[in-house]
Amino acid sequence: MSDDPVGTEERAPYVESPIIMTTVRIITPFVFTFGLFVMFHGADSSGGGFQGGVIVGTVVLMLGIGFGIETTRDWIGPTLPVVLVGIGVFAFLATGIGSVLLGGGFLEYDVYPIKKAFKYGIEFVELAIGLIVAGVVTGLFFVVAAGTRDTGGDAA
Repeated sequence: MSDDPVGTEERAPYVESPIIMTTVRIITPFVFTFGLFVMFHGADSSGGGFQGGVIVGTVVLMLGIGFGIETTRDWIGPTLPVVLVGIGVFAFLATGIGSVLLGGGFLEYDVYPIKKAFKYGIEFVELAIGLIVAGVVTGLFFVVAAGTRDTGGDAA
């Protein structure tokens, strides 16, 4: 048992595992592609932006497990999750407000002057939602992982 009652003792450093790193290298492109597939097929079948966004967000989680959280955080950077959420929100609102400006209701895709506007509109909105969810999942992963480190400050 430790003499440190509040759990601030230093944790063991990240240990590289060639098996996990190789597996992550092989599986990551397939998981990412599957996440995009789920996002784009939300208009026609099961799936959608939320489910696909979570799958794409787990790619970052896999990278963190395989290569270390700090290495992944440095590679991704602090702004990428925020940028993904911002682009997703902007795309969603632009699609909805654009249909209102064209004389329709919010997210009424039929007012857009393109062939199969309903189908492409739903797919675009699903992609926007996927970007939002992927950004939030990535950001939450880094926030939760940062909570496991001792920052040297008071928790209060």
